[in-house]
Amino acid sequence: MDFSTAIVNGIPLVLIVIGLVELLKKFGVSGNWLVGASVLIGICFGIGYQLSIAMPIDFAGWFAAVVYGIGLGLVASGVYDAAKSVLSR
Repeated sequence: MDFSTAIVNGIPLVLIVIGLVELLKKFGVSGNWLVGASVLIGICFGIGYQLSIAMPIDFAGWFAAVVYGIGLGLVASGVYDAAKSVLSR
């Protein structure tokens, strides 16, 4: 999956997912709930992005959109965790 093309109005979707997860953290969400939220937000934005390109017409298209969203959420979560561990040194 190439997330480098997932850009909406110049903003990479991975950064949007990270930003929304940070917002949830300020509301008191923590731990595994943040990882779950990252994946859920990624699914929503990933499917939305795929729909903006073309409406899936079959199961394979919808499955690909959901997998793209899961990947987006997991990548955002991984990027956040990696940056956090690098900055904490």
